[in-house]
Amino acid sequence: MLPPLKPIPIKDRLSVVFIEHGEIDVLDGAFVVVDVKGIRTHIPVGGVACVMLEPGTRVSHRAAALAARVGTLLVWVGEAGVRLYSAGQPGGARSDRLLYQARLALDEVLRLKVVRKMYALRFGEEPPARRSVDQLRGIEGARVRRTYQLLAQRFGVNWKGRDYDTQEWDASDVANRCLSAATACLYGVTEAAVLAAGYAPAIGFIHTGKPLSFVYDIADVYKFETVVPVAFKVAASQPQGNVERAVRLGCRDVFRETRLLDRIIPDIEEILSAGEIPRPTAPDGAVGPAIPNPESLGDAGHRA
Repeated sequence: MLPPLKPIPIKDRLSVVFIEHGEIDVLDGAFVVVDVKGIRTHIPVGGVACVMLEPGTRVSHRAAALAARVGTLLVWVGEAGVRLYSAGQPGGARSDRLLYQARLALDEVLRLKVVRKMYALRFGEEPPARRSVDQLRGIEGARVRRTYQLLAQRFGVNWKGRDYDTQEWDASDVANRCLSAATACLYGVTEAAVLAAGYAPAIGFIHTGKPLSFVYDIADVYKFETVVPVAFKVAASQPQGNVERAVRLGCRDVFRETRLLDRIIPDIEEILSAGEIPRPTAPDGAVGPAIPNPESLGDAGHRA
């Protein structure tokens, strides 16, 4: 009998894979995409954090079940990945983590501490003292708009501001299309990490009232370090054809270079610990994390 599956930790996985125009199934024990000509493409699903399913894909029950067992997030998206239709939930939120996250979000004093920590990680400096969450959100928005302008100047992109409509994708200019495709990649891997850590994507601190509020909070910490420069670089090169594909390839490379998947879950824990309250202990029989880190047999520095 085969041993039970041991999911690969998020930090050791490929960040994101996009699939379109194919049927996804499990054939001969492998997660494969079958195109219209019957050609199979094997996807190492256990080694991927997030699989984005674009229009033209069909997924079998066996494929969805396998992705869930190995802790890989399946996300059904629109053209170029900028519209989210549905998503899997590998492992789901854990009751102890969910209660901890909710307590921090509901208490205004604790929430402000968490928001200040997010601000410090994002901008590399402490936020102004004696500011509310709404005031910090306004300060952040001004800095973000200025950062967009500076990066556009750096890469020589004609920038008129963030302006796009998911209902009319081609109506946006190239820079905005590149940014939308780039942030979709970032949101995908961030959501996979949030779920793997056992937290709820909807319970945010800066962003509120959206299904992915916490995902947006965490992704914003890395946005200008990773995907925004990639988007402007691609837009400045004036590529012909599928600009979204060029953006995805650039995002894949920058995720690897910055070791993003190594950092997200530890950073989530650091951000929430700013609230300075103990995390509730898990009750007996609680479900463990979707992607646990294996315990080492030796001391620090030894191979597991």
